[in-house]
Amino acid sequence: MPDQHVDPLVRLEADAASGAAAWIGAHRTPILEAVREHGAVLVQGLPTSDRDTAVAAVRAVIAEGMPEREGFAPRDALAPGVYSSSHWPDDQPMCMHHELSYAATVPRLLAFACVTPPASGGITALADARAVLRDLPADLVGRFERHGWRLHRHYNPYVGTSWRDAFGTESREDVDRYCAEHGVEAIWHGDDTLSTVQTRPAILEHPDTGERSWFNQIAFLNEWTMEPAVREFLVAEFGIEALPFNTFFGDGAPLDRVMVDAINEVYEKHTVRRPWQRGDLLVVDNTRMAHSREPFQGDREIVVGMGEPFRR
Repeated sequence: MPDQHVDPLVRLEADAASGAAAWIGAHRTPILEAVREHGAVLVQGLPTSDRDTAVAAVRAVIAEGMPEREGFAPRDALAPGVYSSSHWPDDQPMCMHHELSYAATVPRLLAFACVTPPASGGITALADARAVLRDLPADLVGRFERHGWRLHRHYNPYVGTSWRDAFGTESREDVDRYCAEHGVEAIWHGDDTLSTVQTRPAILEHPDTGERSWFNQIAFLNEWTMEPAVREFLVAEFGIEALPFNTFFGDGAPLDRVMVDAINEVYEKHTVRRPWQRGDLLVVDNTRMAHSREPFQGDREIVVGMGEPFRR
């Protein structure tokens, strides 16, 4: 029998004659209450056909935005806590993950506003991370519970994002200070190349309900989730130790392809998809719902906001 998972999306129709930001401001409390209860809310029919209007709508729902640090792909900053989508190849998926789950401070609230829907694909899909945790192999979960997960990053000017963009500074001293304050080991190679290592819990207790979720980017940022040709090129060009990112068990042991495939298969089992439409605003509890971005064709513009930071 196919999995009978429940669509987590609550859909609201906006009557936004007064403007998108004004409508969101008037309905923010019930929107956030629905997000807390269901994990995600999709508001449809907002007049967000230009970037400035979408930015205003996102700011109205996230309130005080959270600045992104340690991003794994470049973004354009549009307003405090509001960004473009990550600059990631159109034909490559961004697999299921929670925003900044490898950081010490993470956003509880995400908002995505559709300015231009793609011609095809490009869905921001969702998966309930509580259900993912429930259905993962018990021995795999137990091992991550004992050891956590480890992220290795290697910043270079050719692949991914630079350390200047990721940390929002030109100063190595600022990077060292940030890393020391946030439990990240910083390793400099020569004058301008940085590697970092951090170990985080793989499971998060929801800050309100205490419910446990599979909260990490173990599969997405692992070498075995890369397209084989991309992985082979990067290994040949930079070496296995200098991949832009890779993940491990918290004790440093590597994951094999079978383990990573098992995680991605459980995500797929619980994935809910809905194509973007102009005027959509998707509001997500980042601590409960994983999200992804699927490959697409044509122009695609989604404005992204991060809010309600908490230090776990």
